[in-house]
Amino acid sequence: MARTPKARALGAALRQARQDKGLLLRELASAIKRDIGVLSRWETGERIPKPEQVAQILTRLDVGGDRYDEIMTLVYGTDESQWVAMTLPERRQQMAAYVHWEQNASRIVAVAPLLVPGLLQTSEYIQAIMTAPGVPTGEIASRVTSRLGRREAITRNTDPVELLVLLGQGVLNHDIGGVQTTIGQLDHLLEMATRPNIELRIVPDRSGWNPGLDGAFELIESSEAMPMRNKSGRPGAVELDSIVFVGTLRSVLILHEEDDVDAYKRAVDNIYRLSQSPDVSANIIADARNRWEKQGAR
Repeated sequence: MARTPKARALGAALRQARQDKGLLLRELASAIKRDIGVLSRWETGERIPKPEQVAQILTRLDVGGDRYDEIMTLVYGTDESQWVAMTLPERRQQMAAYVHWEQNASRIVAVAPLLVPGLLQTSEYIQAIMTAPGVPTGEIASRVTSRLGRREAITRNTDPVELLVLLGQGVLNHDIGGVQTTIGQLDHLLEMATRPNIELRIVPDRSGWNPGLDGAFELIESSEAMPMRNKSGRPGAVELDSIVFVGTLRSVLILHEEDDVDAYKRAVDNIYRLSQSPDVSANIIADARNRWEKQGAR
């Protein structure tokens, strides 16, 4: 059974293409002369179709152009333990998978030693980040909108995702976008921290070394449980998944192997023990906000 992040992304892309065409699973199975059970397992990522089988499905669903190319990039290396997207089409599919995991998570842990994590960034903060490295001007607005859209996972009225943020204290002192943008971002953190599904904890600068200093990451616990099939092919125990997203300059490294995920869970436990309580953390953020306001008044 595959169920790797890339296999799931491929399955989700095939399922979305079928739904966009308005076909039921049994209708597509009949059209391409495949067993409906096999097709179902392809769409869940439980099994991996061959490249020619994916091409057959996409052709039957009239998928062409860039979308065809992007989905086909997911066919190769699908059973690997790590997923690093190197090409632009694959990075787009990887980001779509990333957003899907966030939206369908039961809990997210964001370790952020240097920047406010994406789920809690304001539009001005995002724009400042996007502008600095030279993102094409014509793409900034759409990228800001896309990142803000991710926030829906933690702000929706029905069953919002639980979010634990372990934020490095130094983040509060970084000038990202100027004084007013920084003040606005700190105000937003204070507001979001009052939500019952969000726990925001500051990791003090003087707490010594911790695993978060090696870089930011997200640990996502999925609410998408799936029945594991036994040797007879019948549903058995339920599988609950955790996955880790580690950001790089041009891609995201996705880890799902148990040993890798457990290492990051231990890192979270380590950092959590060093962090301040939510109430103390809110006071630290408020103090930083007041310092920025005084600086802006000079």
